[in-house]
Amino acid sequence: MHEEAGEERGDVGSDRQQGQRGGAVETDTAGNGKPQSDEAHSAFTPPLGLPLPPAPEDEHPTSEFAVPEGFAAEPAAEPEGSAFAPPGGVKTSQNGNSTTGGFPAFTPPGGIPVVRLTKDAPWQDRMRTMLRMPLSERPVPERVERQEGDSGPAVPRVLDLTLRIGELLLAGGEGAEDVEAAMFGVAHAYGLDRCEPTVTFTLLSVSYQPSLVDDPVTASRTVRRRATDYTRLSAVFRLVDDITTHEDITLEEAYRRLAEIRRNRHPYPGWALTVAGGGLAGAASMLVGGEWLVFFAAAVGAMLGDRLAWLASGRGLPEFYQFVAAAMPPAAMGVALSLVGSGLQSSAVITGGLFALIPGRALVAGVQDGLTGYYITAAARLLEVGYLIVGIVCGVLTVLYGGLQLDAKLNPEAALRHVERPPIQIVAAMVLALTFSILLQQERHTVLFATLNGGVAWVVYAALADTANVPPVAATTVAAGLVGLFGQLQSRYRFASALPYVTAAIGPLLPGSATYFGLLALAQGNLDRGVAHLTQAAALALAIAIGVNLGNESARLFLKLPGATIDPSGRRAAKRTRGF
Repeated sequence: MHEEAGEERGDVGSDRQQGQRGGAVETDTAGNGKPQSDEAHSAFTPPLGLPLPPAPEDEHPTSEFAVPEGFAAEPAAEPEGSAFAPPGGVKTSQNGNSTTGGFPAFTPPGGIPVVRLTKDAPWQDRMRTMLRMPLSERPVPERVERQEGDSGPAVPRVLDLTLRIGELLLAGGEGAEDVEAAMFGVAHAYGLDRCEPTVTFTLLSVSYQPSLVDDPVTASRTVRRRATDYTRLSAVFRLVDDITTHEDITLEEAYRRLAEIRRNRHPYPGWALTVAGGGLAGAASMLVGGEWLVFFAAAVGAMLGDRLAWLASGRGLPEFYQFVAAAMPPAAMGVALSLVGSGLQSSAVITGGLFALIPGRALVAGVQDGLTGYYITAAARLLEVGYLIVGIVCGVLTVLYGGLQLDAKLNPEAALRHVERPPIQIVAAMVLALTFSILLQQERHTVLFATLNGGVAWVVYAALADTANVPPVAATTVAAGLVGLFGQLQSRYRFASALPYVTAAIGPLLPGSATYFGLLALAQGNLDRGVAHLTQAAALALAIAIGVNLGNESARLFLKLPGATIDPSGRRAAKRTRGF
């Protein structure tokens, strides 16, 4: 009996404790009468025998501070504003800078440089400046005041137009930073300020987030085919310039012009490209000491290689095998001249054919992407260049090995004699740049500037290497730097891409002879000599790319158009990592 009574008192005490914990028996949300767990209560439970504390007014405990009686409560704080809203009392202008107090609307602890994005400067400079700034420090778009009920352009259509423009630029060989600047400029012009474009070798993506609480909208596009057409590239640049500087270009008008650009045919027919390839090879052979007969032999070999590559392309073979096919006829022409004992410089014939095949455009773009921080795209471009060069090596080595088996007199020492013929070499350099411009499908009004730029590049290189005895790598860097500087000046004053003024002009500087001598040494089994020549060719190629990029950056840093108000010192770039 006593044990049963004890159990009953224990049950009653347990129930009493439950009541003490919450002031009442609380039920769960289902209303089934089950008491809540101890984790759901935060009130202190007194031991048995002590009076229960009064029940709290609110069932849920709070962490707010209770003000004692007799003290006035502090006024409620103002609600915290949005991250994209300027502080109270500060009025912002259209470019995002404050109009009162002289301070910018968004000021990080270290301060930011004043960036005045006026439309007097090229859009490349304006957009590149904004891309190199953190997202929170970028000025807002200069929007036109909308009428009531006007919701503006649809975000998916703006992103689609942005991706299509970026696709044409990337497929045409433009650098990753310039493609991102163009994409950002288009999105920024249509009011998408918090927009982030991303460019890799084959994938374009752009993401737009209206605010911190809204879901981002992301779109992407894949670049599957690449075509060298600088006429189309220049037309896209003009379209981007009109979109970023004129406020009356609607989405429909931009789509219509973009469709016209896609439908436009190449300015030069196929036979003109074949003849231009032969002229390029012939001019290159004259540049390295060949005679007129060597010119025609190199031209014939290059044209046969071009037709053979077109045949391989028509059969659907990858580009690697197209380069293998294109490299074999010039090498075969040089071996044939050596076998018949014509006395002509067979090495000059083969070197001229290699000039027409070396992927200088892709090499310059790859190194430029690496120098500007786009390492994934740079690695992919350089890998593409490596595959194409391996294709050239396979084609040339196959023919050279066969010629050596037939006792062809291919002596690199006899071909290394240097001949100084300034008038002929200057004309040959200009012809090489002219034919290179045609192969790149440039607009006719840009061909003359590229031709003159190529002649200047060769004059500077020859003056440094032959007269001042400057090492070839240093002389190539200086000459390529002037090419990049002049090309950037032309593009800035015409609001166009710099590639039509730069790519063809570096043709006379390409390391064709060093590549040929390296391949010939490998075919003869002289590994040390072959590696030395190929290393020299790689150093010259890197010198060209670095010089061109240095000239471009010099023009952007220290030169401004009349009326441009962008401070060059305000351009942001990645900081040195300092070893970590």
